[in-house]
Amino acid sequence: NKSLNIGLIVRNTDEEEDVFATVAVPEVLPRLVRLPTGADKQEFILLEDVIKLHMDILFNGYDIVDMKAYRITRNADLDIDEEGAEDLLKEIEESLKMRKWGNVVRIEAEEGISHELLQMITQDGEDEPLGGVYEIAGPIDYTFLFKLIQLVKKPELLYPSHQPHQPLQDGEDVFTWIRHQDRLLHHPFDSFDTVVQLVRAAAQDQDVLAIKQTLYRVSGNSPIIEALIAAAENKKQVTVLVELKARFDEENNIHWAKRLEQAGCHVIYGLIGLKTHLKTLLIVRREEDGIRRYVHLGTGNYNDVTAKLYTDMGLLTVNPQIGSDASVLFNMLSGFTVPSSLNQLSVAPLFLRHKLEQYIEYEIEAARKGRKAHIILKMNALVDEKLISLLYKASKASVRIELIVRGVCCLRPGVPNMSENITVRSIVGRFLEHTRIFYFEHGGKNKVLLSSADWMPRNLDRRVEAMFPIEHSELKQQIIQILQCYLSDQAKSRFLQPDGTYRKKAAKGMQKMHAQEQLLKRAGDRAEKSMSPATLPFQPRTHSTDEQAMNEVAATSQF
Repeated sequence: NKSLNIGLIVRNTDEEEDVFATVAVPEVLPRLVRLPTGADKQEFILLEDVIKLHMDILFNGYDIVDMKAYRITRNADLDIDEEGAEDLLKEIEESLKMRKWGNVVRIEAEEGISHELLQMITQDGEDEPLGGVYEIAGPIDYTFLFKLIQLVKKPELLYPSHQPHQPLQDGEDVFTWIRHQDRLLHHPFDSFDTVVQLVRAAAQDQDVLAIKQTLYRVSGNSPIIEALIAAAENKKQVTVLVELKARFDEENNIHWAKRLEQAGCHVIYGLIGLKTHLKTLLIVRREEDGIRRYVHLGTGNYNDVTAKLYTDMGLLTVNPQIGSDASVLFNMLSGFTVPSSLNQLSVAPLFLRHKLEQYIEYEIEAARKGRKAHIILKMNALVDEKLISLLYKASKASVRIELIVRGVCCLRPGVPNMSENITVRSIVGRFLEHTRIFYFEHGGKNKVLLSSADWMPRNLDRRVEAMFPIEHSELKQQIIQILQCYLSDQAKSRFLQPDGTYRKKAAKGMQKMHAQEQLLKRAGDRAEKSMSPATLPFQPRTHSTDEQAMNEVAATSQF
């Protein structure tokens, strides 16, 4: 599955019979081979091309009739009977062994492949790909380019490197910092190290009684995992929900689940039939005035590598209602408790869909009464039919709707008498846009919510997700300004048209506004101020280090 191969038709010179052969391109060797050239020039050849040039050595006595590279992609879904499985971890381990033999869903082949060779590859139609055959004009599988930036030192071709701002100052106590007020982290503009520092501090703090955390995707050498292991070794009560069914991270998560169990952590695998996709950390600490709960809620994974490449947001808070909700949530995930209601969190598949419907209906009613009604939604994908229909209904009621949807969007904006008041843009830039931010005018109260969930049936109905409000006025205003920054972007925005195509808008007479670069600049300004001894107490923002992160992703992670 997904291995690169060279398919051949070879002919026996004595018997004049055509035979199919395949040669696997070794994964243990570098895909890029440097050629001996002068010091002023760097040239490379792909490993598969080197093999082709010497293929006659492998097939001595045969004529090579045809030869092309190809790659087969197989269905990676795991067929797991969760209810019947006595040990879910072992069940998934066994299923992973069968992944490489799943049904063929796609074949990528070098451009110009002959019909005869393609037929031989697909075994006369027995393995005909459900998704079709794609002829590739160029190399197959471009992931080798991650290595190229390491081999060729051309800094002028890369984004300028930058360092993330550290919201937590050296020597500052993380618990005091969070207790002072709610904190917003905007990655990669704020360093993810702040989250790591929190878990590390909890692992060593003698007053911390318990740590509970959900893990969906983590890096290959996760500092979060190491901190949780240290906490268990320090006799803290550590409960970790590791989602074993996170696609393509199953093997990595199984490894970490075993490590955590060996260290004495209580490891759970979630609810039957549901993936646990929410990002939640709960720390229970004994303090002078009683037990206090410290909570981190995020839109993205606890992954220190992708946190340098994806835009995500996280809230750090000691809000008692959110702390109570987090406790109830972990009771639900680790037992059989089904909450009838929560204070501030909206959790899928129980309440999240209904809550979103309520917010949209509120805007519809406000518009019908002649009041200001406005919705801004930022997410990765908008697919859910029921919510799309409700947005159409809101548009017909004259609610102004601005959508920032990076990926799949099944809503059509600008259709007369249906979606005239809706705009949709996709922003694809240096960082992968991953935040889920929902803004509702809500009668002038400006409801701002963050979530782990996209608006898809799988997220709202078949996953455990969380949506949480931002109530601190400064943080709320900060997020609104960030949304306005994205809505002002002219450099990387593509606008969805009524016919389903995307187009750029030309910026007339001025330099194009680039949202991510603007956010980086603001972050840099804040970083400089925080380094000055005469500044006011820190207000969050900032980030980066890209080249290093790209290298780490190429080595240890899958997108």
